[in-house]
Amino acid sequence: MYAEKLESIQPELDEYGLLVDFHQWNESVAHWLAQRNSVGPLTDAHWRFIRSLRNYYEKYRFPPAMSLICRREGMDNHCVQRLFCTCLNAWRVAGLPDPGEEAKSYLSAM
Repeated sequence: MYAEKLESIQPELDEYGLLVDFHQWNESVAHWLAQRNSVGPLTDAHWRFIRSLRNYYEKYRFPPAMSLICRREGMDNHCVQRLFCTCLNAWRVAGLPDPGEEAKSYLSAM
């Protein structure tokens, strides 16, 4: 039943798998994006990271060093790799907009 509900979610994505419209994001979209990007079921740790990342973006309008978000949430500096595999996946699941070419390069390399 849950998988069927996720299949019905179809937000518009760009060629990098990022939401075209930041305002389309909600928790159901996050679950769909996580499934689409092979991120396991979203745990409390995922949600703490996602909310902190979104709050940082809303305040500063650019990507933080992901280790900063890990530390803010009391996790080890490499938590993003453990939780999302890549920083870009964390950015995708958080529903944040295209951060630009340089930032995508940084987020993909981490």
